[in-house]
Amino acid sequence: MAILGKVIKTAIEIKQTLTPVMKDAQQAQEEQLRYLLEQAQQTAFGIYYGFAGILDSEDICATFQEKVPIHDYDKIYQKWWKQQQVVPNITWPGKPDFFALSSGTTGKSSKRIPVTKEMLAAFRSVGISQVESLANYDLPADFFEKDILMLSSSADLARRKGHLEGEISGINTSNLPGWFDGFYKPGLEIAQIDDWDERVTAIADAAPEWDVVAIAGIPSWIKMMLETIIKRHQLKNIHEIWPNLAIYASGGVAFEPYRNALEKLMQHPLIYMDTYLASEGFFAFTPRPGSMDMQLALKHQIFFEFIPFDESGFDETGELLPDPKVFTIGEVEEGKDYALLVSTPAGAWRYLIGDTVKFTDLEKGEMVISGRTKYFLNVVGSQLSEEKINKAMQCLAEDLRLDIDEFAVAAILNEKEAYIHQWVLGTDTSIDNKEIAHKLDDILKGLNKNYAVARKKALKDIKVKTVPTSTLYSWLESRKKKGGQIKMPKVMKEEMMMDLLAFSH
Repeated sequence: MAILGKVIKTAIEIKQTLTPVMKDAQQAQEEQLRYLLEQAQQTAFGIYYGFAGILDSEDICATFQEKVPIHDYDKIYQKWWKQQQVVPNITWPGKPDFFALSSGTTGKSSKRIPVTKEMLAAFRSVGISQVESLANYDLPADFFEKDILMLSSSADLARRKGHLEGEISGINTSNLPGWFDGFYKPGLEIAQIDDWDERVTAIADAAPEWDVVAIAGIPSWIKMMLETIIKRHQLKNIHEIWPNLAIYASGGVAFEPYRNALEKLMQHPLIYMDTYLASEGFFAFTPRPGSMDMQLALKHQIFFEFIPFDESGFDETGELLPDPKVFTIGEVEEGKDYALLVSTPAGAWRYLIGDTVKFTDLEKGEMVISGRTKYFLNVVGSQLSEEKINKAMQCLAEDLRLDIDEFAVAAILNEKEAYIHQWVLGTDTSIDNKEIAHKLDDILKGLNKNYAVARKKALKDIKVKTVPTSTLYSWLESRKKKGGQIKMPKVMKEEMMMDLLAFSH
């Protein structure tokens, strides 16, 4: 009898019952902003931008937006975060114990994002809320006594300038609370293996010793891990070794393009959840069954703002306007795309994350990640958002009955100096490239009228190159981007696409 499991399950259900439904999201967010301003008012940033005066104003949200400019990474790092590595009290009290090396899919070098003890506490707070939401699912009591496998980046952190640094999943893994040790797999010893392939091999070797009921991680790397385990132990599917596996918490990229490929590795589908966890914070998670929409973490020491991802916020290339419209949670509308700004207890202030979100249910505070501000292919007016690109891949895979594990697209100039869209698709199925290009072109025309117009004008052609999925991962590895938190760039600049084409020749 799962006595401990019953105790944990009952405690979670009671906590859910006692937690009041949040009716005033705007008020909750004002409280988070007030906390952040109070904590940081004596920092260099807080003094420079007059946090004390903002706190005394009648409308702290409006005054905060008036006094503090919007920051992207380059702006806040060069002026503030760079100094924060060696000098205390720059954008947040004290000095950060950690800096997260962003695993972003663009750019040539990692970004360094401060992670304070207050930020780690906020990560844990949102994580606990996600665990509490399991009361909404019909799970057996013994579920809460079994193992949770979190596929992260290496927890072997490097020391630099008096702090430790690594990818955020590795930082979080190295700071898991003691009470979680009995549930967490693969355990810190394996998690600290730096080489990705060695780490996955160690996981596969240890897999029979665990009774895993939930897994978490980026879909592409979860798929590779499961395939390694299945091959290592000569299984038909992963449920032969983990019969109680019931939940998969995805994150980092859109899940749907990977669903079919993942389900082929299982005896039966799992309960799927989504998470919005970035180097800058844990922002949202799926709170209930029947949907992968996520609930924004509005009461966990993070202040959110929203810039319309249209002509009132951005130009046609996806660049932020000098004076964009900016809304708080009480002003957003359902069904519209917004670029996300966050202010956090790590000293990020009005920080442009680079993601776009879309609210699906304002009453529940639920949203989805709809894309990236820079993953917006519009060189010749095609106006393809990441959301439309992901949808096209899903439709293509379903129509042609093939698995597309990874993909990328770029607008490039052909030999006639005309723009075309060059696609590279990772699939282990043999298929004619011209056939797949024609089908993809038709799907995109149906999904996006601007694309259809562009195809009649400046967008002269669409080309597709299919390569084995392993080739794409080898290309990522050649760029020193392989591991649990690395994501394949979906929309590339021409230079990166030409590098990929040359590599996969």
